[in-house]
Amino acid sequence: MPIKVNLAVMLAQREVKSKDLAQAIGITEANLSLLKQGKVKGMRFETLAAICAQLQCQPGDILSYEDEPVAGE
Repeated sequence: MPIKVNLAVMLAQREVKSKDLAQAIGITEANLSLLKQGKVKGMRFETLAAICAQLQCQPGDILSYEDEPVAGE
């Protein structure tokens, strides 16, 4: 998938534990872990906004687009 989740990087930069972020934004640690690993198909804007507010960052700090090579090229 060309959308990459950089949440682990932001947590490390902000020195925030996953457990603390999950509790602060009202999601389970398991769901936050899946999100950190990029193993989700989508995310609610409400959740993204809560993460950004808590980590004092922008959505672009958490999500990035990386072009994937086309098969056969």
